[in-house]
Amino acid sequence: MEQQQWEELTPEQKKRELYLEQKYTLDAFLERHAISQAQYDKSLGILNAQMGIEEAV
Repeated sequence: MEQQQWEELTPEQKKRELYLEQKYTLDAFLERHAISQAQYDKSLGILNAQMGIEEAV
């Protein structure tokens, strides 16, 4: 995302974009077998809690 686009986002939209980037990274790690399903589940749960996300996107 370009800087200008980022600056135009609301704080809630920025939070969602950050969440999606982190989830994408976790998804990539799981897909490449860099982490186990248990590690993925735990990390996603922590991410959801820290970001205040109630359900996976």
